[in-house]
Amino acid sequence: MSSPALHGVTTIEPHADTLRPPWPFTGREEELDLVRRSSAAGRPGVVVTGPAGCGRTRLATEAVRGLDCVRVSPTPETRATPFGAFAPVLPEFVTLHRAVRLLSGVRLLFVDDAHLLDDASAALLHHLAVQGRTRLLVTVTDGAPAPAAVTRLRTGESLPRLALAPLPDDATDPLLEAAAGGPLDPLTAHRLRRLCRGDLRLLRDLTAAVRDAGLLTRLPETGLRAWRGPVPPTPALRERAAAVLARPCPEERETLDRLAFAEPLPLPAGALDLRALERLEADALIEVADDDTVRLAHPLHGPMLRATAGRLRARRLSGLRGPLTDALDTEAAALLDGIARDDVRTARTPVGEWLVAEGAPVPAGYAAVRARFARLRGELREAAAWAREGLSETPGHPACRRELALTAARSGDPDPDDGATEGGAPDDLDAYDAVRLGAPERALELLPPDGVFARHARALARADGAALDRVAAELGERGFLLYAAEAYAQAASAHRDPTAARTARTRAAALARRCQGARTPALSGPALGELTARQRQIVTLAAAGLTNRQIAERLTLSVRTVGNHLYGAYARLGTADRTTLPWLVEQPA
Repeated sequence: MSSPALHGVTTIEPHADTLRPPWPFTGREEELDLVRRSSAAGRPGVVVTGPAGCGRTRLATEAVRGLDCVRVSPTPETRATPFGAFAPVLPEFVTLHRAVRLLSGVRLLFVDDAHLLDDASAALLHHLAVQGRTRLLVTVTDGAPAPAAVTRLRTGESLPRLALAPLPDDATDPLLEAAAGGPLDPLTAHRLRRLCRGDLRLLRDLTAAVRDAGLLTRLPETGLRAWRGPVPPTPALRERAAAVLARPCPEERETLDRLAFAEPLPLPAGALDLRALERLEADALIEVADDDTVRLAHPLHGPMLRATAGRLRARRLSGLRGPLTDALDTEAAALLDGIARDDVRTARTPVGEWLVAEGAPVPAGYAAVRARFARLRGELREAAAWAREGLSETPGHPACRRELALTAARSGDPDPDDGATEGGAPDDLDAYDAVRLGAPERALELLPPDGVFARHARALARADGAALDRVAAELGERGFLLYAAEAYAQAASAHRDPTAARTARTRAAALARRCQGARTPALSGPALGELTARQRQIVTLAAAGLTNRQIAERLTLSVRTVGNHLYGAYARLGTADRTTLPWLVEQPA
C-alpha cells in the first residue's frame, strides 16, 4: 500500500468544540516567537508543556500557521492501536524502522497531546527526536500519564522544552470578551477566572454556558455585562465536574454535597465521614487545613454539586451554611491588617466573593475595605466595582464614594466627583501621594521613617535611580503594583545609564499594564525619544494592535523590514514584549 502524502497539514481533531471560532491569540507573543525560532530550519524543534487547558495547542497552532507541516492529534481511542495516531500519514502494518524512514523526509512534524500516543507511536517520536532530521513541535500535558518515551521528551531530555505558565489575568480579558460577546464587569471576570483556575478550555466552556443561558445582564452604572447567580449545569460543565458528580460511593457523595452546601465556609472534619474524607483527600478532591477544617479542592465543584442536586436534597442540605457575618468581619480585618503592614498581596476572601457571585447584598463597610485593598494593589476596575457594590446596598456610603473617586482619579478621570471624597476614613497613604506626584520633601516628615514609602521618598529626593529600582522591586513584592510602576518610571528618569533607564521604563510599562487602566502623573513622559522616525511610526502601529503584515501593507514595506525595525526598537526600548508597547508609546497624561 502506498503511503499518503506527507506534506501539507494533517489533523485529527478530538473535540466537538473545535468547530467554534478560534479564540483571539493573546498574551503569548514571546512564547510564540520562541516556538517559531525553535521550529525554523536547522533547529531540532521544541516540546511545549503545561497544565491542562493552558493554551499549548493554541500556541503551537499559531506557530505553524502558514508552514508546510504534518500534524497529528492522538486521542484516547487511538492509544489502543499501534501507530494509531499516525494512521493518516503511514501505511498499514508498518514497522518502526520503515515509519522512521518515511517520516524522516517531513520538514516539520507537529504532534499535539503526545501523552495520548500509543507505545509504538511514542517510540517513533523518540527515534525522530534522536535522529534529528525532522523538526518536531510536540505538546504534552503536565502530570498526565504518558509512555516512557514521551516522558523523556517532556523532561527536555531529547528536545528543548518550553514550560507554559498560566496566562496573567489581563491577557485573558480578550478571551473573555470574545466568549461572552462583549466586555464583562471586573467581578464577573474575576469569578470566571477563579472557577477555572487557569484552564482556558474550561474558561471558554463556562463563559459560553453563562452567555447561552442568558445569565449575563447589563449593569446600569457601567453598561458592562455581569453574571450573578448559580452555575448553569450544561453537559460540558457536567463532564468537567465528573470527578465529583459521578462519585459512586454514597458516603463520599454525601460528604461532597455537605461541603458544597456549606460553602463559602469550610466544615470541621469531625462532622464528616472520616473514611470518605481519606479517600477524597487521596484523590485530591478536598483540602484539609491545619485546623482540621475541610473544603472542596476545586472552586467549580461546589457550584456544580449544588446546581445538580435535586430539590429535596437541596432542601435537606441548605441548612448547613452557617451565618456569614463573623466570617465576613474576619476577612475585612485581615485585609485591613495587611494594609497596616504595607502588604497587599493576594488574600483569600471566599465569603465576600460568594456574596457577589450569588447576587446577595454586600455590606457597604466590607465593600469599602475590598475597594481600598484592590485600589492599593492597582486593580482599579475591581476597586470601582466593589465600591459600586457597596453603594448599591447603601447609597451615599462615604467610604465607598471616596474609594470610587480615588479610583477614578488614578484612572485618569479628568473630572471626578469632588464631593465623593468628603467623609469616610482617611487613607493612611494620603501623605504618600506627594511622593507619587514627585514632591517627596512634603511627605518625609509624615511617613513612618523605616517603611518602604519613606524609602521611596528619600530615593526620589536624591534622584537615586538604583535606590528607586530597589524600592520599586519591594513595592511589587508587597503587592503595590501601581506604586511599583510609578517608582520604576521615576527611576527611568533618574538613571544616567541609558540601559538602566530602558530597563526601568520597560518594567514600569509591564506593571502599569496590569493596573487595569491606570493613568497617573508619575507614569507620564516620553518613551520614544530614542527611536528613529520610522521605528516610532512602526511601534505606534504595533501598539495599536496591528500585526507585522498589516503594518507592512499600510506603510508599503515588506513584512521582513517591519520585523527588523521592531527588533531594533525593542532593543532600544529594552523590551521584547509587544503587549507593553501601548504603555511605552502613549504614556498616561
